Amino acid sequence: MSALLHIKDLEIEFKTEDGWIKAIHGISFSVTKGETVAVVGESGSGKSVTAFSALRILPQPPAHYPKGEIFFTKKDGTEINLLNASPVQLQTIRGNEIAMIFQEPMSSLNPVFNCGSQVIEAIQLHQKVSREEARKRTLQLFEKVKLPNPVLMLKRYPHQLSGGQKQRVMIAMAMSCNPSLLIADEPTTALDVTVQKTILQLIKELQQETGMGVLFITHDLGVVHDIADKIVVMYQGQIVEQGPAHEIFHRPQHPYTKALLACRPALHPKGKRLPVVSDFLEVETEKSKVKSEGLQIINTNVETNKQLIKVENLNVWFPEQKKMFGKPSSFIKAVNDVSFDVYAGETLGLVGESGCGKTTLGRALLRLVEPTSGSIYLNGENILSKSLSVFKKQRKNLQIVFQDPYSSLNPRITIGDAIAEPMLVHRLQPNQKKAKEKVMELLEKVNLTTGQYNRYPHEFSGGQRQRIVIARALALHPSFIVWDESVSALDVSVQAQVLNLLNDLKKEFSFTSIFISHDLSVVRYLCDRIIVMNKGRIEETGAADDIYYRPKTDYTRQLLSAIPGKATMVGNGG
Repeated sequence: MSALLHIKDLEIEFKTEDGWIKAIHGISFSVTKGETVAVVGESGSGKSVTAFSALRILPQPPAHYPKGEIFFTKKDGTEINLLNASPVQLQTIRGNEIAMIFQEPMSSLNPVFNCGSQVIEAIQLHQKVSREEARKRTLQLFEKVKLPNPVLMLKRYPHQLSGGQKQRVMIAMAMSCNPSLLIADEPTTALDVTVQKTILQLIKELQQETGMGVLFITHDLGVVHDIADKIVVMYQGQIVEQGPAHEIFHRPQHPYTKALLACRPALHPKGKRLPVVSDFLEVETEKSKVKSEGLQIINTNVETNKQLIKVENLNVWFPEQKKMFGKPSSFIKAVNDVSFDVYAGETLGLVGESGCGKTTLGRALLRLVEPTSGSIYLNGENILSKSLSVFKKQRKNLQIVFQDPYSSLNPRITIGDAIAEPMLVHRLQPNQKKAKEKVMELLEKVNLTTGQYNRYPHEFSGGQRQRIVIARALALHPSFIVWDESVSALDVSVQAQVLNLLNDLKKEFSFTSIFISHDLSVVRYLCDRIIVMNKGRIEETGAADDIYYRPKTDYTRQLLSAIPGKATMVGNGG
């Protein structure tokens, strides 16, 4: 079968102040009709740049194509080299013949137009149909992508939809002109495992129905386990391995592929250090020997430990509708009559889908969100009975690490000053000099260098920024830390490094923590006990291994079944 998309000897360079930087080094692969090809690699491997080049949406300059060809077979059977295509030719191809779904739907949807209008516009742009006909097709597409109440969704604006619903609108828009090729660039990275599973199934169903080719970009091999026909593994701008999906999963050849498969927490027993990419790509050095030693976590016996936090009948309600004079008539019960204990030294996992109330609960424990009613006891004292001014003195003992470290760091101050600031505010260090010494020590503890003290947040990768906010949280020697989806948006390889770091720090600093996540495999690996939340209530609670291997409720089983490749992936650690 002739290729729908054929990338041949492609090289891409970017012009910078320091000269030309080569991002892609002579790669070649193809996608045929009805085939799903997954391009897998870490951030910076060049996979998204490759996908963008197929649609020529990289700005030129700074992008430059010194070598290579990208051939695409159009619907009429003619072949075109996209690198030589004119702007007019590209206009007819984009959206009509090749469609794209981006990682962040909010950056692709216009916030001032309702969702229906945006899909109607895309249809009318490429097809000569009336607005009424385009509206009918949009309604059919919304039904096809299984949006709830499609008629209502036509009128809704992007901010009124959940992450999964926004991504479905993007898929409907991408499918509106029956493209021959769909490029999906990390379309499920920030979504819950259950929503991710439905989006992947949806793409597969639409592909089977229309026969389109799919180019799927991801950093997680597990995500594409059930949908990919062929896998292309990229590392530092080069293809290190490609072949049929079953070959790559069961007989990986390149050390980097083995590393991507092996670093998933689902494959490893509690207490053992997760393998990381450097373990596979380095020769036997002192550093790589660490992986075989393993890290034994101190098992906290939560039955006999001292109770640090006790939560009783906690409610956090938000007004949903108001009467004429502003009095609420109905509420969203984000946290609904929740009670549990946290013991000193343990890590308690809090899992559930988006909207289940887990983040609201985590923030309520620190009074970042004021509870509606209930009690939170810290070392026997009810912190909700204290005024905020009195409670502020306890803030240093209670810290939170958010999902997006970039939004919680001030872009205008260096990371060294960001870590030093809370120590000076709470007077834990007498002066700037002593604070700087402590910051240097913390940077080394989180595997950063003292030379990075004067750098700004934008100069770091996502994984490094997460380490910076971890160092800032530890600067105050807190007794309790809430980790709010702290590894959800990271590459699986970087996630493994951060999870290893958390285990090391837990052992050294002996803090108590609540780890919030939608991924049960990560929580099972890291936590002693797990609480499963659903619609504001506690669905199930128990020891981590009991919840993971012997779930009692259908909801927990549903969360477990949605973990990508859980049932069939094997550790090919080598």
